[in-house]
Amino acid sequence: MKLPLFLLLSLSAAAQSIASNAPSSTAVKPAVAVKPAVAVKPAVAAKSAVAGAAIDLNSADVSTLAREMRGIGESKARAIVEYRRVHGPFRSIDDLALVKGIGARTIELNRTRLRVGAVTPARNATR
Repeated sequence: MKLPLFLLLSLSAAAQSIASNAPSSTAVKPAVAVKPAVAVKPAVAAKSAVAGAAIDLNSADVSTLAREMRGIGESKARAIVEYRRVHGPFRSIDDLALVKGIGARTIELNRTRLRVGAVTPARNATR
């Protein structure tokens, strides 16, 4: 039998009132066990596989970018990966603004989620 929340709270308050007014030698137990009104859920981990791990702009795939970045959908994530393929690795997070359709606001929304991994020189680069 399920009782409405207000009825459970009323019964609990009445039981506490009776218990506090009863002589100390008399033990009074509440008539109804009170359960929390809202189920308590354990804290949900961050979206990332590792909580707090930053997304590497130079190695993340389309699905990771779309899933982890705020304001970035599948098509913008594809544009980021395509830009990286054509122009080489990003040297800073601010270079993300060079991708068509990504502005300063999107970069700022995601700055703490992003990092730029090691940039390796091209094979034919002169020293």
